[in-house]
Amino acid sequence: RKNTKRVPSFRKLLRTSKIKLDNKLKNKQYKQQSAAKKYRKEQKKLREAVRDAISRKPFPLEECKKKQVAEKQEEEEEEDALPLDMMDEDDLKLMEDLAQKASFLTRDLSSNEPVHVKKRKHESVIDKYEKVPRRMQTEPEKELIHLLPIKGKGGIIPQTMEKPVLNVAEDEEEDTEEMEEAEDFNEEPLPVLTPEEMAAQRRQKLQERKMHIAALASAILSEPDNNIKKLKELRAMLMEQDPNVAVIVRKLVMVSLMEIFKDIAPSYKIRPLTEAEKATKVKKETQKLREFEEGLVSQYKFYLENLEQTIKDWKQRKLKKSNVISLKAYKGLAEIAVKCLCELLVALPHFNFHNNIIVLIVPLMNDASKMISELCFEAVKKLFKQDKLGYASLGVVKVISGLIRGRNYDVRPEVLKVFLHLRIKEVELQKDSEDIAPKKKFMTYKEKRKNLSRMQRKWKKAEEKLERELLEAEASESKEKKLKLHTETLNIVFVTYFRILKKAQKSPLLPAVLEGLAKFAHLINVEFFDDLLIVLHSLIASGGLSYRESLHCILSAFHILSGQGDVLNIDPMKFYTHLYKTLFSLHAGGTNDDTGIVLQCLDVMFAKRRKQVSQQRALAFLKRLSTLALHVLPNSSVGILATSRVLMQTFPRMDLLLDNESQGSGVYLPELDEPEHCNAQNTALWELHLLQRHYHPTVQKFAAHLIVGAPTEGSGALSLDLSQRPATELFEAYSMRGMTFNPPVASVTARRKDTFSQMDSFIDEELNKQLQQHISETVVHKPLDFAKHLKESSLS
Repeated sequence: RKNTKRVPSFRKLLRTSKIKLDNKLKNKQYKQQSAAKKYRKEQKKLREAVRDAISRKPFPLEECKKKQVAEKQEEEEEEDALPLDMMDEDDLKLMEDLAQKASFLTRDLSSNEPVHVKKRKHESVIDKYEKVPRRMQTEPEKELIHLLPIKGKGGIIPQTMEKPVLNVAEDEEEDTEEMEEAEDFNEEPLPVLTPEEMAAQRRQKLQERKMHIAALASAILSEPDNNIKKLKELRAMLMEQDPNVAVIVRKLVMVSLMEIFKDIAPSYKIRPLTEAEKATKVKKETQKLREFEEGLVSQYKFYLENLEQTIKDWKQRKLKKSNVISLKAYKGLAEIAVKCLCELLVALPHFNFHNNIIVLIVPLMNDASKMISELCFEAVKKLFKQDKLGYASLGVVKVISGLIRGRNYDVRPEVLKVFLHLRIKEVELQKDSEDIAPKKKFMTYKEKRKNLSRMQRKWKKAEEKLERELLEAEASESKEKKLKLHTETLNIVFVTYFRILKKAQKSPLLPAVLEGLAKFAHLINVEFFDDLLIVLHSLIASGGLSYRESLHCILSAFHILSGQGDVLNIDPMKFYTHLYKTLFSLHAGGTNDDTGIVLQCLDVMFAKRRKQVSQQRALAFLKRLSTLALHVLPNSSVGILATSRVLMQTFPRMDLLLDNESQGSGVYLPELDEPEHCNAQNTALWELHLLQRHYHPTVQKFAAHLIVGAPTEGSGALSLDLSQRPATELFEAYSMRGMTFNPPVASVTARRKDTFSQMDSFIDEELNKQLQQHISETVVHKPLDFAKHLKESSLS
């Protein structure tokens, strides 16, 4: 049936007075309130009826009257049988007190009279006391179950049902039998398993746990959106309580969860929803995605907390109350936890809680356990190498700087050497190449007017606008952000380096600081160059540095001067003199790693500063390097001779040292530590003749090449494999660390042992005949008498 009542129009509403509208609204509200009151009254009546039905015990009317008549007769008989004079005063007093304190215990529950009946004045205390029932409970009372009442025409009809009574005696007998059986079962000893049976039982349990882990993991990976709750079930297995398989199961669950999070984690950071976003209605797909992201972040957080707690328990040597896992097993668990954290650090640098992982990993780089510290070092190095934008690198550098300062510079040098793996130099080179690249040109208005129609011009304008916005966004991401992040990172690195140079010059961190300055010196601000060079020279002059540290000082100084320091008018003669003086301090044995640093210093000092180096200085270094090549291992000799080749090709008139006749006045002074005044032009490179007879074939080739003047072409020229490689690369290529020889020595085939007969072993026929004759004769063994000649001499 359609509603025929029409909705009033807007004009009609305008004509209606405000008072009338208010009255209509009040009537409507009054009707709603009265309907609500009526409903509440009905509910109240229903509750009262149910309460009365529960409080009253239903009895038929005839039985109730019979009981009252029987009670009156009993009371009369008792009054006749027991006169009041025979009661004591104490009993009477007690009766009166009980009458005054009438309560639920003294109430006659079987009566149908209401509870709050007015007390009659003529009733005595004895009558009230006698009304208390004195029935013996020979049979247990039947309990009634009150059902919902029925509402009929005559009113509300209560409904009840008797509760079935069980046989208590039978139940007690059954309980005692069960208790006896349980005691008998407990008294039976557990079966003693043999070691083979225990191992088989353990394998079975372990296999069951593995299958369960695999099933949960495959279900999560197949449908992450629907099965995100199974992550909680899998994470609960980190608390495995079976002591036989607890350690292995926890390790497996740690690794499984790590791989799952690496697979299902999105490529963006999940942020928490605001209150306004939670209140708005969204599509089902969006709501499902929100629930997945929220569950993933919460489970990932709990997982990281479990890993952190495992590491803390191992560090504090703390056992849990359950004592399921021993202290020795905690070390293995902690190693697996550190491995998982390192994997997540490298694999999910964009995801939530990455800074928390950094705060956990960086202090473990300084751990006493070598395995754990190396794991953390490798993870941080990988993170630096793959971090293109610089967010993660900046976070790690901040935490390392705070760790060094908080420990008062008492950390391992490897913690500071991690800075050497930063990608700042590579990104700066990429930035330069992007700046050099030609920019995209857009069409001018005249070109558009000439070549395009009106509609095409309109589309072209919109397209160019979009391209400009994209280029601006890309430039802001790739250039400004990178430059800003890398500048901030370098500032923290240099602040750490300068703080150690200022406050902890005798710290074992100084070599790492000098090595870092040598790498990043070209990025230091020009304003710090003078102060830094003075500090480096004072460190060398103090004499407290080792040979390697002094080499790093020299390398840092020349890196500074070869970069932005070209504009400064500084002559680093004192650094040349120090290197020339200490060249013979180079180790000639297997620990010749310092040779690589020396070769780097020589490359920066001569090849990159050829215009600032005099001929006398170059001649002195060439002569000393040739002498040094006689005393070191083959790989060091190859590197030094390659540097000598660069000197002979870079500086003119180096062939003076290949001539026997002296040039100019004076005598060569090899013991003098000043390269400018040792008269190196008056000597010759006689060491090359000795090096031509060296046992290493590559050293022989270099010596022969230098003797003929290091030509680039012709018969005396080197092969491309040797001529195009730098000295440091040749030094590493011909290294003998692995007990290998480069080039490999040809294997000598072992000679087959031939069996010779006695006739074929001698060529002389007469000698063979005598031997055969001697062999054929019978040998007679005679006793040896060593004192025979003494006896003969005594007789004579």
